[in-house]
Amino acid sequence: MNPKYQLDSSENKQFLQDILNNLLSFGHQFPSESGSSYYLGDDGTPWKERNRETWITSRMAHVYSIGTFLNHPGSKELAASAIRGLSTELQDNTNGGWFAGVTAEGKILPTKQCYAHAFVILASCSGVLAEVEGARELLDRALITYDTYFWNDEEGLSCDTWNTEFTELDDYRGLNANMHTVEAFLAVADVLHNETYRKRAGRIIDHVIEWASENEWRIPEHFTKEWVADLECNKEKPDDPFKPYGATPGHGIEWARLISQWALSTFAEKEKAAPYLDAACKLYERAIADAWNCDGAPGIAYTTDWNGNPVVHDRMHWTLAEAINTSALLYHVVGKEQYASDYAAFMEYLDSTVLDHQNGSWFHQLDSQNHLLGTVWPGKSDLYHAVQATLIPYSRPDLSIAVAVKEANQ
Repeated sequence: MNPKYQLDSSENKQFLQDILNNLLSFGHQFPSESGSSYYLGDDGTPWKERNRETWITSRMAHVYSIGTFLNHPGSKELAASAIRGLSTELQDNTNGGWFAGVTAEGKILPTKQCYAHAFVILASCSGVLAEVEGARELLDRALITYDTYFWNDEEGLSCDTWNTEFTELDDYRGLNANMHTVEAFLAVADVLHNETYRKRAGRIIDHVIEWASENEWRIPEHFTKEWVADLECNKEKPDDPFKPYGATPGHGIEWARLISQWALSTFAEKEKAAPYLDAACKLYERAIADAWNCDGAPGIAYTTDWNGNPVVHDRMHWTLAEAINTSALLYHVVGKEQYASDYAAFMEYLDSTVLDHQNGSWFHQLDSQNHLLGTVWPGKSDLYHAVQATLIPYSRPDLSIAVAVKEANQ
């Protein structure tokens, strides 16, 4: 095995550093005139005819806030642009909260999405750490909005989608938005030292572990307003980018990382953290067993049915990024050698297949034979998953990534 793929080797650390430098340079053209993020094309050129969305703008604010701690040239200005976009054209000054986005012509995209609002919180937390102007005010507004409309303290979960005016709540409930809520809440707890949000993250996690454990560690994604799992949701549109049918192994992997982070940051005693780390290992191992190399070619299948058979065989770059993150984290925390072996295999696949060595960044979608595909994720929309995958493997596992990177580089 090439040493640059092996966890904890100097060669692997340098490999990730090189990838990180490439990614941060690749994304420089994202800001529109107002600061909101253009969707990036195959070579990093903005696709200006596409919508400028709140979740992508938030991700870029987060990424380049982290870039400031790494002394990447221009990061502070790029982060500030995205924070400005979130504070101006993407913000609804009439009804509160954030639009889903705006069109190329500047018209608003309707609805208010929990998913997008969670990313606004994450972005503003990272912006506060980077001392970006306006980030703290943005964070304060985002928390008030989220607490008012999305968090249900009685259920210990978040709802999903309102209409633009915040007068009608959709009946759909979903775990994707709740997963990124956990990520955002952990960032708030770390940045503001407000443990209310860490406790809330734990309440969401307890629900997820219960649902997964009842379903052979395949996580139900879609629910009714009463939080009854809808296992047949989108069976006719299985490759939906946000509500795919069946189990999403990449999310099982991502939840495993977030559960580990929460447990390690919550419990000083290993005995109390242990049940959560055990659940994280089960989620990770189920996802890898179901989806990695499941059809004779390397890569992680996008979705499976409830028996673990692949449904959508496409390989999304974010699933590989999360596999890199979680295998490294679990190896460092649990010490199981298989996780280090997995990490090396993921690294080799990244280098041989998913990295775009010609144009930069990572290919965002490949088919079952690892040929480039653009049916769900054409181009290279943003940097969030890929950048984090260069940092999380060697960062403190109990801290949100922006806090961990800043701490390591002070």
